[in-house]
Amino acid sequence: MFRRRAKSEDAVDQIEGEEALEDSEDVAGVDSVEEDDAEDARVGLPPAPRPDGPWDSTEVEDAAEGRVDLGGLLVPGVDGMELRVEVAGDSIVAATLVLGSSAIQLQAFAAPRSEGIWGEVRQEIASGITQQGGVVDEEEGPLGWGLRAQVPVQLPDGTQGVQLVRFVGCDGPRWFLRGVISGQAAVQPESAGVLEQVFRETVVVRGETPMAPRDPIVLKLPEDAQMVADGMPQQQSAPANRFSGDPMNPFERGPEITEVR
Repeated sequence: MFRRRAKSEDAVDQIEGEEALEDSEDVAGVDSVEEDDAEDARVGLPPAPRPDGPWDSTEVEDAAEGRVDLGGLLVPGVDGMELRVEVAGDSIVAATLVLGSSAIQLQAFAAPRSEGIWGEVRQEIASGITQQGGVVDEEEGPLGWGLRAQVPVQLPDGTQGVQLVRFVGCDGPRWFLRGVISGQAAVQPESAGVLEQVFRETVVVRGETPMAPRDPIVLKLPEDAQMVADGMPQQQSAPANRFSGDPMNPFERGPEITEVR
């Protein structure tokens, strides 16, 4: 790789030894650069095609059929599910579908028209969890690129533990949909099929109202919802950033829709 003019055989031998060391260092450096370049290459890209969803409201006929109308999101109904909503101030900003011992939290955000934000959001989520002492791995799964994270949590008895969660996301036309999969479906990916299908079949209603990129798309309660307030104590501090959802306690019960068919 390096070409040098030697004055003696001893000099040649010395140079060859140096070259071998430099070559090994170069290979390690290239591997690191390639990993960084691969991550950077997934940031700032246009929204990818969505042949299997999630869907924009303009792409689906009768979008409300078989789905729970939450205004900004139309969430597929699944037999036996409980649907809980997350409130920020006076606004509903997220919905969590609980099915058995698994759950997926859904939240939609405004996004630029020509640029996807999921790549950048993944980096922000990973950085926030790492700063809290957690462990994050980027993976390519059935829903595309996502994160598998071990998040530090405070258990009800006050001791520290770790919870495994998966972050999935999708860029759409002027919106971004983020999902947080938790419970058994995060521990055993083979049991996540139903929740992954819920994510794919969710419809985002962005609307035409001007919104700043990354502002949450506000949800509403269904007209026929039967709401039950729950007084379970909060078990952890706020998430690192608004894109993290509530990864440390996604099963915390908020206002709950008790009957969904």
